[in-house]
Amino acid sequence: MSRAARFRNRVDAGRALAELLTGYGGRDDVVVLGLPRGGVPVAHEVARRLGVPLDVLVVRKLGVPGHEELAMGAIAGGGVRVVNDDVVRELGLPDAAIDAVAAREEQEVLRREAVYRGDRPALDVSGRVVLVVDDGLATGATMRAAVAALRSMAPELVVVGVPTAAPPVRDDLARRADEVVCVIAPEPFGAVGFWYEDFAQTTDDEIRTLLAA
Repeated sequence: MSRAARFRNRVDAGRALAELLTGYGGRDDVVVLGLPRGGVPVAHEVARRLGVPLDVLVVRKLGVPGHEELAMGAIAGGGVRVVNDDVVRELGLPDAAIDAVAAREEQEVLRREAVYRGDRPALDVSGRVVLVVDDGLATGATMRAAVAALRSMAPELVVVGVPTAAPPVRDDLARRADEVVCVIAPEPFGAVGFWYEDFAQTTDDEIRTLLAA
């Protein structure tokens, strides 16, 4: 794939990403975690091609009240919270507003974990190499929360894998994770969906099916 090319869909993106992660294939100390929703189909393809276990890591964006598309941070399982200090400071957001959004999103994290996994326990990542995968990085808030959450679980290594990312966000994650593997980092970047021909929303049923497989 040329650096200017777009992925056909998330499966195609997962195959391209897996090609860069072959060194982790077939190892019993490696697990792949997909970020729902869109990261799970990519992660499924990576895990399938590497022959390693797949699980989900639920992380939710904290949207600014009244402007939910703007991320002021993110929250992950285990009570991990990452706040974008620049956004909070610029908008003068009080702690109470952040806490209210975080409390609501924490309930959604718990709900989604139950929907996606059912009665299956989460994979134990302690002492293992974790490949945490999303379908792309625009702001990086969700992935920063994912990395912070994983650090509290004592893995051996945290490797971020994405098909596409904004170059400054990729570089920021490289300072937080042990490694970042990215297929294309175009500039200007725009939105993640621009780099996919088919960027249809992934459903909860699709995620359940992929995880069960």
